[in-house]
Amino acid sequence: MLLRSVAAAALGLAALVPPALGAQAPQRPFGTQREQAEMQQRWLRKRMETVLPALMRKHGVDMWVIPAREYNEDPTFSSLVSPTTFYARRRTIYVFFDKCAAAAKTDPGDGSCIERLALGGTSQGNIYREYRAKKVVANPVNTRQAELWGDAQWQVLKEVVEERNPKVIGINVSRTHAFADGLTHGEHEGMSLALGRKWTVRYKRTELLPLEFIAARIPEEEEFYGRLTQFVHAQVARMFSSEIITPGKTTTQELVWWWRQMVADNGLTTWFQPSIAIQRKGTLPELMGENPVIDAGDVLWCDVGVTALRLNTDTQHSGYVLREGETEAPAGLRAALANSNQLQDFLFEETRPGRTGNEILRGSLAKLKATGVMGTMYSHPIGMHGHGAGPVIGLWDYQEGVPGRGDAPVIPGMWFSSELQTTSPVPEWGGQPVRVAQEEDFIVGQDGRPRWAFKRQSEFHLVRPRPAS
Repeated sequence: MLLRSVAAAALGLAALVPPALGAQAPQRPFGTQREQAEMQQRWLRKRMETVLPALMRKHGVDMWVIPAREYNEDPTFSSLVSPTTFYARRRTIYVFFDKCAAAAKTDPGDGSCIERLALGGTSQGNIYREYRAKKVVANPVNTRQAELWGDAQWQVLKEVVEERNPKVIGINVSRTHAFADGLTHGEHEGMSLALGRKWTVRYKRTELLPLEFIAARIPEEEEFYGRLTQFVHAQVARMFSSEIITPGKTTTQELVWWWRQMVADNGLTTWFQPSIAIQRKGTLPELMGENPVIDAGDVLWCDVGVTALRLNTDTQHSGYVLREGETEAPAGLRAALANSNQLQDFLFEETRPGRTGNEILRGSLAKLKATGVMGTMYSHPIGMHGHGAGPVIGLWDYQEGVPGRGDAPVIPGMWFSSELQTTSPVPEWGGQPVRVAQEEDFIVGQDGRPRWAFKRQSEFHLVRPRPAS
């Protein structure tokens, strides 16, 4: 009797929960968790062997020390560890030492010049050599604990440093870039106290080294990222279609949660809550409310992203809900989208390695101003983080340049989101201004040329009337 009651209650509860829009069975478009981890591990090894040595030499560092404590890891942490490592183990100290530079030897180019040590951590699948103290560190409680954990661990680091005698010790300290400021005040104190003045005078604040190591990507990651952004495009097209939207019924918040559920059903995650908004002829956007019903003639906008294999996407697209008898968006709206595409073109013309974000911003906006079109640019790096490491190209409220964060240079292999908008009067709407915000992920190739990770939107997604049943 009790079981029947529980079953009946469950059925009743299920009846109260409406089915999700466009519900689908769980998918694995990018493989199983194990397959993804194996791919990430290959990427990690190649980055360590090809990206790291060049950056250490570029920034004049023969030893780079990165301490990390559990739940308070350095921002470089996710770029340094295997996909099966989520946090530091109490304290883990990663040490990178350029043996070839110290011995004035030629680098054979196979990654063997950089010694990679993990103090208090694991080998990460033989990416690191687990280092254990050669000297017994005094500890009245537990000698092994002294080797691995607590303040005695700094003595193990001192042993490593003394054995290798580095000329320059890179530390992650920055007042400008969050990604380069991972050495906390407490860790800096503990390390400096243990090493003493002999070694602390060799510290070098390496602001650009962690920034560029996090940002630099390899060709294998680029190939995967193209497939990931293609997936995003396909899902946005599906969301902005009659499969998901019923004009006069579907609300913007239903699309928000459709996206969240779709992402989860495909075994992915997202790094921010999606946004959906509409613009309507004769109505101010601020009067639409927080959850308006979508209707024919509306211009749709989304800001969505997905996360897979620690890589993030960021996409803003536009859609249009066709009125009865229409086969495409009005010409004025198509021209407004073309204006945003033109600003993207200006961004590509201005983006090249060695230029700063502020230089790219000024050049792009100067070209836009010459056309007479109104717009703003607030593009940003992307990759291991949604708002990633590297130079920002404007902020929405900093259109004259961003001091500090906009002064970092572009390097080959960096990824960006071309986030921007233009506002254009639309004749079919009585001259009402329509804002077309676009965001597409792009890659600065090793040849220095920017290219779309997949492609950009140049036509509206169209929500067509459903055929009569």
